[in-house]
Amino acid sequence: MSIRKILLPLASTAAGESALATGLLVSRIWNAHLLALHVRVDSRDVAPLAGEGLSGAMIEEMMAATDKESGERAALLRALFDRMVAAQQISLAEPKADQNVATASFAAAVGREEDVVAQQARLADLTVVAHPEAGGDATSADALHAVLFDSGRPVLLAPGTPPATIGQRISVAWNGTAESASAVTAALPWLQQAEAVRILSSEGYQRRGPPAEELAPYLALHGITADLGTIRPIGGVVGAGILAAAEEFGADLLTMGAYSHSRLRQLILGGVTRHVLEHARLPILMNR
Repeated sequence: MSIRKILLPLASTAAGESALATGLLVSRIWNAHLLALHVRVDSRDVAPLAGEGLSGAMIEEMMAATDKESGERAALLRALFDRMVAAQQISLAEPKADQNVATASFAAAVGREEDVVAQQARLADLTVVAHPEAGGDATSADALHAVLFDSGRPVLLAPGTPPATIGQRISVAWNGTAESASAVTAALPWLQQAEAVRILSSEGYQRRGPPAEELAPYLALHGITADLGTIRPIGGVVGAGILAAAEEFGADLLTMGAYSHSRLRQLILGGVTRHVLEHARLPILMNR
């Protein structure tokens, strides 16, 4: 299965530029359609947050200000989209079943971003999300978690700086869990066209499930040759070891399962997924 439709949530120009560059690169690799989606805040949601003691006029003023700010942000994002698409000479068109060129379109919706993005992601082969730390934009993390937990589809975390290549050398972080197996399935199209693939594992990262030595022959059945590498935790941090091993391999894509433990536990105690999300400098393909 190839990638035919890519969803790209656009929330801010600061975080969105690198994500958009990454999404356009992916669309070129697969001759896919990129849908850039901006979700505007519904000004009616402001009223319940205003609390008691405010007059109707004050609430209306707040709603008008929200509408104005939202409209200005949408215009800036549309301008960014038009500029970058034109610079890369990508056609503005609706997707076609037999298309063999990259295309792109822009859409705007009104509502709660996490809900709209998760729903739209269910009809996309891949969702590209801005790095949570890029530009200090917290909405990027909200979109990322919405796709991971509520769409059932894979997500590609764009790095803070646009990558030159994606998917030529791929590292697979494997620990035998259902989440890592789901990530491998999502990565199969990438793995089949990669120049080199390395499976990364370690005793401390492994959970109950098939070891890395059994993943290699499974990939071979799909025409993928992969060698084995070892994750060496840095300062006791497995996530740091994964990123270091991927960098040593020269990977331009890392695929891994997300949140084998609960998200709450990872937020409180830290975890592999959280560390990788916060410190990755290369594209990360995740699924759960």
